[in-house]
Amino acid sequence: MTDVLIVVAHPDDAEIAMGMRMHDHALIGDHVRVHCLSPGASTPEGAERRRSECLAAGALLGVAEYSFSRIPDNEFVERRVEINRELFRAFRERRPDVVYTHFPYDQHLDHRITADEVTTAALREADDLCYFRSPYSHDFEPNLHFVGTPDLLAAKQAALACFTSQQQLDMAVFSGLTELAYRQHVHHRVVEHFPDDAHGAEMFRTARQIVHASRPAAARPETRHRPQYHTSGTRPPPDQ
Repeated sequence: MTDVLIVVAHPDDAEIAMGMRMHDHALIGDHVRVHCLSPGASTPEGAERRRSECLAAGALLGVAEYSFSRIPDNEFVERRVEINRELFRAFRERRPDVVYTHFPYDQHLDHRITADEVTTAALREADDLCYFRSPYSHDFEPNLHFVGTPDLLAAKQAALACFTSQQQLDMAVFSGLTELAYRQHVHHRVVEHFPDDAHGAEMFRTARQIVHASRPAAARPETRHRPQYHTSGTRPPPDQ
């Protein structure tokens, strides 16, 4: 099981950027955790509503856990030390294998600071680090495309519909971008070879991925110290 940690500035950032990928991780048995640095509202009532929306969306996507810090929106510049402390606390509660977060070049300052601080923590505490594209990312050139299915896209659409407090955001537009935006980066001759049920895509840029070599049998503990016998220059028979 892979331990997945998604760190975002605000509630709904993860679902907009990578709802299909989140759901696919959960479907294959990975542990998916989302940490929001901001509660997303300035009042206790508003924060509770945003939290409830996250939990409802997460139930549809298979998210195992949501957690929240209390960094106020638009105060991330002044709170960098606190953000750093909160991130290391979140990382050490359950050490992740892979971390997703905002792309560092973003029009939203909260997103940019989140990306910078998560990068600092993730390169010390996790194997893999991956940036997702948000609607406000710029100069984003993906090197990883996650191609979804109709079922994954439907789950993402249902999750986005949970965020009823965000009337200023047209979630249908974000859903449409999921279906079409990858054609800006993938040549149509490649798309022609996609499976018949390929539907939409979410785009990422890998900052670091660690791949370990496979280990031969001789390196396994049960065989590493086995004595070798050679008679008349012949090799011993292979293990049965």
